[in-house]
Amino acid sequence: MTDEKASASADRASDEPLIAEGVDEEPVEKNRRLFDGRSGVFIAGLAALYAAFHVLALNGVSLSAMTGGVVNLAFLPDFPMETWNFRIVHVAGALALGFLMFSAAPFPEKDGEETRLLGWVSLILLAPALLSLGMALSFAVEIANGKLWNGIDREIKFNETWLFGAPLLAATAGGIVLSWFHRRRRNGFSEPDAVLAVCGIAVAAYLIVIYGTLMRNSTGTPFAPIGISLAAVAGSLLILELTRRVAGMALVVIAVVFLIYVFAGAHLPGFLQSPPIDWTRFFSQVYTDAGILGPTTAVSSTYIILFIVFAAFLQASKVGDYFVNFAFAVAGRARGGPAKVAIFASGLMGMINGTSAGNVVATGSLTIPLMKKVGYHRKTAGAIEAAASTGGQIMPPIMGAGAFIMAEITGIPYADIALAAVIPAILYFASIYFMVDFEAAKLGMRGMREDELPRFATMVRRVYLFIPIVILIVALFMGYSVIRAGTLAIVSAAVVSWLTPSRMGPREIAKAFELAGVMSIQIIVVCACAGIIVGVISLTGVGARFSNLLLDLAATSQLLALVFAMAIAILLGMGMPTTAAYAVAASVVAPGLVELGIDQLTAHFFVFYFAVVSAITPPVALASYAAAGISGANAMETSVASFKIGIAAFIVPFMFFYNGALLMDGGTVEIARALATAVAGVFLLSAGVQGWFLGGRPVWFLRVALMIAALFMIEGGLITDAVGVSIAAATYLIQRFVKPRPGTLVDAHGPD
Repeated sequence: MTDEKASASADRASDEPLIAEGVDEEPVEKNRRLFDGRSGVFIAGLAALYAAFHVLALNGVSLSAMTGGVVNLAFLPDFPMETWNFRIVHVAGALALGFLMFSAAPFPEKDGEETRLLGWVSLILLAPALLSLGMALSFAVEIANGKLWNGIDREIKFNETWLFGAPLLAATAGGIVLSWFHRRRRNGFSEPDAVLAVCGIAVAAYLIVIYGTLMRNSTGTPFAPIGISLAAVAGSLLILELTRRVAGMALVVIAVVFLIYVFAGAHLPGFLQSPPIDWTRFFSQVYTDAGILGPTTAVSSTYIILFIVFAAFLQASKVGDYFVNFAFAVAGRARGGPAKVAIFASGLMGMINGTSAGNVVATGSLTIPLMKKVGYHRKTAGAIEAAASTGGQIMPPIMGAGAFIMAEITGIPYADIALAAVIPAILYFASIYFMVDFEAAKLGMRGMREDELPRFATMVRRVYLFIPIVILIVALFMGYSVIRAGTLAIVSAAVVSWLTPSRMGPREIAKAFELAGVMSIQIIVVCACAGIIVGVISLTGVGARFSNLLLDLAATSQLLALVFAMAIAILLGMGMPTTAAYAVAASVVAPGLVELGIDQLTAHFFVFYFAVVSAITPPVALASYAAAGISGANAMETSVASFKIGIAAFIVPFMFFYNGALLMDGGTVEIARALATAVAGVFLLSAGVQGWFLGGRPVWFLRVALMIAALFMIEGGLITDAVGVSIAAATYLIQRFVKPRPGTLVDAHGPD
C-alpha cells in the first residue's frame, strides 16, 4: 500500500478515518499463475478441496463419508486415514497443486514469447509418468489378489525398476529440466508442470500401496523393494524443485549439501565422518517417518494446515484490517506512532500469520511509508517492521509453525509451550518498543494527529472480532486437543463474520478454503524439504556427533557451548523459513543441549528463538530484505539496522537459560520477579544501544555501563540483579548531576 493510498483511506468520508485497508489481501508471488475461466474454477476447486479434506479428516470424518461412499478405505478409530498414508497424500497434494500453480520460468510478456514447442515435447514425458502411475495401481491389484511382495523376487524387481522406477525418474528429471526453459502465459497451464504433478501422484500411489503391506518394516534392509528407493529419489527431486520455486534456493542448497554428505561422509575427517551408506538403503528410509514423513510433515499435515485454514477464515472476514486499525487507535498517538503501531500490529498479525516475511508484507506496506512520513530513516523504518514482524513467530497462542513442531519433537503439550512463550514474547516486544521509543525521542518525533487515527471507542465496539482467538486460547487451556480447539476457532471465525459487513456465506467459505489451500503449499513443501535434512541427520548420526562436540566445549565453558549452539542455529536458519530453520536446528543442536543437562523445554526454546531471529540476522535476513523492498533502503543496511533493533532477542534465550522462571517454571512470586527484572534488563540494554536514558543522551562510557547493568540482570539472581540495579542507578545519578558532555560516539541520525 502506498502513501497515497494510506492518505486516501485516512481522508475517506465516514464515521472514522479508515487507516488500514487491504491488509488481509494475500500477496501474489511473481511466479504464481493466475488462472481465469474454467481453469480458474478448476484450480480453485482443487485448492479448496485440498484444505477442506484436511479439516474433515482431522475431525474424524471418513473419506467414505466425504465422497458419499464412492471411496472407502480401512480407517483407524481416531484417525480417518492410516497415519503414513495421510502424510503421503498431504505431501502429494501440495506437490500437485504447487506445480500447477507456481512456474519455474518467468512469464512471457507477449504471447509470441511462449515456447510452445517445448510444451509439445513435454507431453511426450506424460507417457512414462502415466505408465509409472498405472504400474503403481497394478501393483495394488496384484497385492490385493494375494501376491506376496518382497524385494528379492526377480519379476517384482524387474517391474519395479523398469516399468515403474525408470519411467518415473525419466519423467521427473525431464519435466524439471524442461520446466526451467518452458515459458507459458500466466493464466495458462504449463505442460512440464502437469507432468510433474502426475509424477507426484505416482510416487504417492506407489508408496501407499507398498507401505500398506509388510514392506514398511523392511525399509533400510536388503529386503526393501527397489521401487521404494526409486520413488523416494523422484519424490525428493520433486520436493526440492518445488521448494526452490516457493521458498528460494537457501533451503534447497542446504538440503543438497546434506544429501551429498550422506555419500561423502565416509571420506571426511574427525567428527564429520559417517559410516558408508548405500543409496538404496538411504532412500528406502528417507521417505518414512525417519525423514520426509517425520515430525515436520506430521505437524504440517495436522496443526499447521488447520491453523492456515483458521488464518484464511480470519482474512476472509477482514480481521487483519481490524487488528491494524486497533493498533493505530491504541498506539498511533505516541511519539513515533507508526513505529509503535508496527509493533502492536505485527504482534497481532503474528497470531494469524506464521511467517516473518509474510508479516512484513501484510503490515509493512502500510506502516513503513507512515514511519518514513513522521521522520524515521527509511532503513530504520524497514528495520523496525522486520524486527516486529519476526516477533510474530514467538507470539502465543499460535507462534507460527515452529511451536507445533516443538510439541511434536519434545512430546510437551502444545498448551504448555504456548504458556512458556508468554514472557519471552513480552520481553521481545518490550525491547523493540523501547528501541523505537528511544529512537523517536532522540529525533524529537511526534505522534499522529487525532483526525488521522481510527476512533478508539469505535474499535472497542468491534472487539468481538477477537472472539475466535479468545475461543482458541480458552479451548486449549480447557484441555481440548489442538485439532478440536483449532476447529472451534475456525467455526467461530465464520460465525463472527456475520456481525460484520464481510459476512461469510457458502461462497465466502469456499473462497476461504481455496485461500488456505494456496497458502499451505509453501509451508508444506518447506516442511517436507526440512524432513529430508532431518532424515540425513538421523540416518547418518551426525546429530549425535555434534552433541559430543558440544559436550567437549561445555567441559571448557558452558557459556562457550551455548554461544556455539547459538551460532549454529542462526547459521542453519539463514535464508530459511522459521519452520525449516527450527526443525533442522532442533535435530542438530537441541539434543546436544539436552545432553549438557539443560531442561528439554529450555533447550528447544533456546534453539527456536535463534531460528526465529535468523530472519533479521545479516548477511541473509529474509524479513529485513522484504522490508527493504518496501522502504526503498539498501537491503544489507536494513538487515544490520534490524539486527540492532532486535538485539535484545539475542540476549533473551540466555536469560531463560539462567532463569527458568522466565519460561513459567517456578512459583508466582518468582515468576513475577523474574519478569520485572528481565523487563528492566531489556530496558537498560535498549537504552545503552540507542543512546537515550531517562530523558537524556548518555556519553559513551555511560552507555557501556547501561549495557553491563543489563547483562548482570541476565542470570536473574538476587545478587546479580542488585548489582545491575546499582550500576543503573549510579549511571542515572552521574547523568543527572555530573552531566558529562556527550562524546562523538553518541549514535544519532535523522531522516534523509
